[in-house]
Amino acid sequence: MAKLEARNISKYFTSSQGRGQAHQQVGAVHDVSLSIEDGQFVCLVGPSGCGKTTILNILAGLDMPSEGEVILDGRPVSETGPDRIMVFQENALFPWLRVIDNVEFGLMVKGVEKKKRNEIAMRYLDMMQLTKFADAYTYQLSGGMKQRVAIARALAIDPEVLLMDEPFAALDSQTRDLLLVELQLIWARTKKTIVFITHNITESVCLGDKVIVFTKRPGTVKKEVSVDYRRPRLPEDEGLRPYQRQVLEELKTEIAERKGDGLS
Repeated sequence: MAKLEARNISKYFTSSQGRGQAHQQVGAVHDVSLSIEDGQFVCLVGPSGCGKTTILNILAGLDMPSEGEVILDGRPVSETGPDRIMVFQENALFPWLRVIDNVEFGLMVKGVEKKKRNEIAMRYLDMMQLTKFADAYTYQLSGGMKQRVAIARALAIDPEVLLMDEPFAALDSQTRDLLLVELQLIWARTKKTIVFITHNITESVCLGDKVIVFTKRPGTVKKEVSVDYRRPRLPEDEGLRPYQRQVLEELKTEIAERKGDGLS
């Protein structure tokens, strides 16, 4: 049985054509079905505006589908919960709190006592190589270090599924390449199920056990590419080139024909 499923998910938004004109239903995604195994690392790629973030929000319970359902461990889910945690492109940390306090925050909300949550937070800061920055404030950190803190905070809550929406998109290439390797090592240690959105083809095949390619809007699944290659993977590894070409071939037509309509 799959860990996480999206079954025939469609999402429509209502847009106005102008003053005095009728509203129109605009499709963001249409009839999307995903099956993600326990401990699997799955990457979603597709042209801008194809609805990848819409799907991730629905999986997280931040949005509801117009049609279809999300299944976690065989049970329908319709709201947010600590079993599914999102890591955003913007790290969403609290700049007035120290790094350790940011990582402990979710545990504090859950009512975990101080000593225990400090132990948990320090374990994940150590995993992210941030132990010596525990007492620093987040505004004192680089962009890459902030994203490590955000990942540590998400992992500290011990979710069933980690949902990541282009978390490395704003980083410089050197920092991103380092985090691609670190994230693989962390995933291997924690055995978490991860769903990861990216526009970067190299990033997708470097990280994913499976790369799911979406069509242009309204997005639907065009192709699933399995990446059967040793880990940890490096972005420059020539052995990943055939997988990159597979993904690129599927995207070529979609990118050439996509319509810039603003939904993502």
